[in-house]
Amino acid sequence: METKNILFKLRTEKGLSQEELAANVFVTRQAVSRWENGETVPNTETLKRLSIYFNVSINTLLGSPKQLICQCCGMPLDDASMSREPDNSFHESYCKWCYHDGEFVYHSIEELTDFLVEHLSNENWSKEEARHFFEKQLPTLSHWRNQP
Repeated sequence: METKNILFKLRTEKGLSQEELAANVFVTRQAVSRWENGETVPNTETLKRLSIYFNVSINTLLGSPKQLICQCCGMPLDDASMSREPDNSFHESYCKWCYHDGEFVYHSIEELTDFLVEHLSNENWSKEEARHFFEKQLPTLSHWRNQP
């Protein structure tokens, strides 16, 4: 879905006029009209305000142009699993289980690996297979690549 359709859908679901949405995100009614007509797309700061106002990620506002994955554990991200900053804005790089209230939950790749192996192995995927998988995949994620 295109940004123009997403913004129109979110606005109308809340029962807002273009004027009311404009007032809530500090833009003109004409700006909202241009977004909904597909003439322009909100700028970065306005996308942040719209994200908080509608409680959806910027990726969702832009029509989910890319599949996001947690850069700590590799889990696919959507608005329900995405972490938030202390100001309640979405953090589109991490899931809410790896990054919570501005803090990382796992302080080492070994700690995360142990947790994932314990909770994700099952009768079809042994602990050894899970450990091998995570020891290979986790270091490719940006959070662990950037660790000293």
